Amino acid sequence: MSRPQASEFPPYFGRYIAQVDADNIMDAVNKYSKVLGDFYNHLPEEKGEYRYATGKWTVKELLLHIVDAERIFSYRMLRIARKDKTPLASFDEDSYAANSEAGNRSFASIKEEFLAVRKATDLLLTTLSEEQLSQEGISSNLAITVNALAYITFGHMLHHKNVLEERYL
Repeated sequence: MSRPQASEFPPYFGRYIAQVDADNIMDAVNKYSKVLGDFYNHLPEEKGEYRYATGKWTVKELLLHIVDAERIFSYRMLRIARKDKTPLASFDEDSYAANSEAGNRSFASIKEEFLAVRKATDLLLTTLSEEQLSQEGISSNLAITVNALAYITFGHMLHHKNVLEERYL
């Protein structure tokens, strides 16, 4: 299945999808999975508690945010791909980060969790058929396709990689 069309996702998510330079989701998996896994897994230990400004997330909180978001995106993909028409709720990323207790965890454990979630998402993505990728559901009261969610997953990680490189590292 090709890149998502604008009609497949709410406009807000266009900024994430635009980050993904791939003609289809399998190309994205092949192009980005190892690169992003390596980037996040090799974040310097001494940067774990760093925040670039008061009130901003630490690197550990940011990485755990990526883990949380990817889990939620994968859950949405699974539900919609399986033709579950139940509307899916939104989530408050700031509340999740505030309650993640990232500061009480080792950076190594967060990286390990990140890699496990990444692997699980890639395994899901590689099993989805064209029909499943094209399924549309309701998330946060808005229509979205599985294909768009897959692109959003990679675009979200790419977005935060850029933030880390520009403001944290």
